[in-house]
Amino acid sequence: MIENARTKVLWAALALTIALVALGFVHPIYWIFAIAAGLLSLVGIYDFFQPRHSILRNYPIIGHMRFMLEDAGPELHQYLVENDTDGRPFNRDTRSLMYQRAKSVPDEKPFGTELDVYADGYTFMLHSVAPHPVPDDPESALRVTIGGPQCEHPYSSSLLNISAMSFGALGKAAVRAMNSGAKMGNFAHDTGEGGLSKYHLEHGGDIIWQVGTGYFGCRAEDGNFDPELFEQNAARPEVKMIEIKVSQGAKPGHGGILPGAKVTEEIAEARLVPAGQDVFSPTYHKAFSTPMEMTAFIAQLRELSGGKPVGFKICIGNPIEFMAIVKAMIESGTLPDFIVVDGGEGGTGAAPLEFSNSLGTPLIEGLSLVHNTLVGAGIRDKIKIGASGKLVSASAMGEALSLGADWCNSARGFMFAVGCIQSQRCHTNKCPVGVTTQDARLQRALVVSDKAVRVHNFHKNTVHALAELVAAMGLDHPRELTPYHVAKRVSHREVLTFGALHPGFTPNSLIEGSAPDRFQLMWDLARIEDFKPEQMITSFG
Repeated sequence: MIENARTKVLWAALALTIALVALGFVHPIYWIFAIAAGLLSLVGIYDFFQPRHSILRNYPIIGHMRFMLEDAGPELHQYLVENDTDGRPFNRDTRSLMYQRAKSVPDEKPFGTELDVYADGYTFMLHSVAPHPVPDDPESALRVTIGGPQCEHPYSSSLLNISAMSFGALGKAAVRAMNSGAKMGNFAHDTGEGGLSKYHLEHGGDIIWQVGTGYFGCRAEDGNFDPELFEQNAARPEVKMIEIKVSQGAKPGHGGILPGAKVTEEIAEARLVPAGQDVFSPTYHKAFSTPMEMTAFIAQLRELSGGKPVGFKICIGNPIEFMAIVKAMIESGTLPDFIVVDGGEGGTGAAPLEFSNSLGTPLIEGLSLVHNTLVGAGIRDKIKIGASGKLVSASAMGEALSLGADWCNSARGFMFAVGCIQSQRCHTNKCPVGVTTQDARLQRALVVSDKAVRVHNFHKNTVHALAELVAAMGLDHPRELTPYHVAKRVSHREVLTFGALHPGFTPNSLIEGSAPDRFQLMWDLARIEDFKPEQMITSFG
């Protein structure tokens, strides 16, 4: 009903104004109503053309109801709907934080935490009695160089980048706003597996080009990988890194079909597929099927890209399979420059509920496994690790960095920055604020020039918050964070650090056979000939 209303309220107000003006010449009493209707019409006209509020651009007049409910205060909201710490995937406090940082307005909150600090699972960071100064320009100071010994063109990356979201899943306005904001803030924008569109390149922001199972942007007519097309796109100066998508947290092990009705000319151009025809993304890569073949594919992409950093994104499933990949790295001598660990918490991609709720290792456990495996294999210093999975605040980033991540990616954080209201209609093409839709009428809500600034603001303010957090812990850089800087309540009477919950390996311990028993067993079972383990394991946490 609301969808059908859209701008009809505005036209109704205008029509009512005209009718009442006409009646005013019959009886003066109608002039009072005509003035009221006229003022309402003026509000609607202003809403329709103003650039800052997506809701009001698409829903003039009636959109104010949402803001009035918010302005009524936390009391009304929490009594009628939810309290500030309820709500999924992101609660009201977290949503407010993202909006405030995107708008560069104060984000402090009075009266202390609303969290139950004595509840199991409560996590907190350990500050120092001797805090350090915060860098003058955290966006420039807090960076990491990605590119191992086999990389010719390392990339200086921000500690926070835009995670993988495809053009097609996002509308062109959202893609343009994100890339423009990335350019302003000197951070990177991951294309997602939907190909390298002209909207990713329009503003010149740094690009991480993701290559998925559909090989969009480097796809031959038969759906296989095309080296020549890849080489052409990888040579673009905006493309700073190449990311092979092995799996993602939103729907690990799940392929998909993009119906022909949704394959517009623009999407077809980006994905190098025929317009109007169904496009299938397989569940697996055709370019490789074994750990050794995967490392060969990494080497091939690095050569074709002219030596740019090449890595892969993975949501950990069976840990033995990941260890098989690491064994293949050592055997082949080919190392990726980076690995992005995606948490099973899910992401922007719509998925069957069983996949969202029941498949994929959560980020904390997956990240710990990847970091420790690389340490135990003696190659951690040659490979950088990225982390993604609901990392929208400095504290969430700090936890990930403490467990071994070198940088963090966020998708939904930047979606909120461009106006997302968590309506969860991403897969319906009816996003009310124009973020995840190809409908031009809905996309007009998203003004690129305004939202690009908010993307930059969200990045700048979140990185600054991370710098403040790290300085309060007595550290100079997030790279100094360790699992012993974060604590978690495991029961009413017991608090353990991440270091106790996720004990680290010593260098080369897997190679030497001295790693903790259950991890050593997994390593010994891993085979480079294929991904299938000889037997399953019972524990990896």
